Amino acid sequence: MAEIRVPELAESITEGTIAKWLKQPGESVDKGEFIVELETDKVNVEVISEEAGTVQELMAAEGDTVEVGQVIAIVGAGSGAPAQQPAAPAQAAQEQPAPAASEPVAAQAPAEEATSGDRLIASPAARKLAREKGINLADISPVDPMGRVRVQDVEAHGTAPKAQPAAPAAKQEAKVDDGRVERVKMSRRRQTIAKRLLEVKQNTAMLTTFNEIDMTNVMELRSRKKDEFFDKNDVRLGFMSFFTKAVVAALKKYPKVNSELDGDDLIMKNYFDIGIAVSTDGGLVVPNVVDADRKNFAEIEATIGELAKKARDNKLTLADMSGGSFTITNGGVFGSLLSTPILNGTQVGILGMHTIQKRPIAVGNNVEIRPMMYVALSYDHRVIDGKDSVGFLKMIKELIENPEDLLLGS
Repeated sequence: MAEIRVPELAESITEGTIAKWLKQPGESVDKGEFIVELETDKVNVEVISEEAGTVQELMAAEGDTVEVGQVIAIVGAGSGAPAQQPAAPAQAAQEQPAPAASEPVAAQAPAEEATSGDRLIASPAARKLAREKGINLADISPVDPMGRVRVQDVEAHGTAPKAQPAAPAAKQEAKVDDGRVERVKMSRRRQTIAKRLLEVKQNTAMLTTFNEIDMTNVMELRSRKKDEFFDKNDVRLGFMSFFTKAVVAALKKYPKVNSELDGDDLIMKNYFDIGIAVSTDGGLVVPNVVDADRKNFAEIEATIGELAKKARDNKLTLADMSGGSFTITNGGVFGSLLSTPILNGTQVGILGMHTIQKRPIAVGNNVEIRPMMYVALSYDHRVIDGKDSVGFLKMIKELIENPEDLLLGS
């Protein structure tokens, strides 16, 4: 018999949410086989069984919050979900408190999971729904010939009758579910995103400075070189590699933008792990292009593509998400013209890219239609002054408008 516990995940992660059970009671499992998928603040983690056998019991339902070290399943030999043996008389007497003298014995409610001393077989989801509806599992007649209570059985049983005080007519009408609203529980990741974004807004002196970039030259270079680039590297040449290279160059010139505030100390980072924001169904995640300064254009594009795929497939690891020094977010892929990005965690700077839009621009003494992009740098004013923030963004603009300088510099 083996207990499946929530494993140690990371120093900052103490709990998670049961995202999906990959095995159900009665199903066999091999040693090292995945049994459950946990959703944490940062990534989804699949937990393995340390013993081969049969899943005996699931101790938590999908959607439940569980802590590191908590037992969430039992695996052992046998056909699964064995009936619980009645306790010995002496043991039962110790476990059951004696009724008060003024309370009749018949008034005690039967145990939710017991019928004639045997344990009811019910899925975790059914148990959870029964608790929410106030239904005694012993009162439910399951459809399953084996006697297993499922969610459908609980729903079919209906709500257990409860004596409720009569509410005013107005209140009763207000509680009628007419389908106009739906209450949906936020995912753990969405809750964490909301909490951390609020913390950043409250705990930093965040400002945003803007500029605009003429994308003519980089678009022309990309158009001219994209086929050759793909044939040589088997990866497409996008704009992200140009901006990543430009950010690295600007961080080297303005090192405070690549720092972190820790109390009264400023931690200057001598590495360039650039976070690339990726939108997923579960929310925004920011995996890192590690050592971006040491990678060429093709390596950066390949790394971003791999990280984006892992993010969409919920395959990112904690290592992919940890240690970033600066972040780039591209709202332009969704059509955003202008925004003020919020800092990522303890970082002091984030670059926001936006959609490319043709606009009339003064070129010398003439007005021309050029593909333009607004860019934004949000920064922590406690660390970075206006001179460095404006200079940083201006350098990004100059490098993108003269992409040959990036190519020569890489």
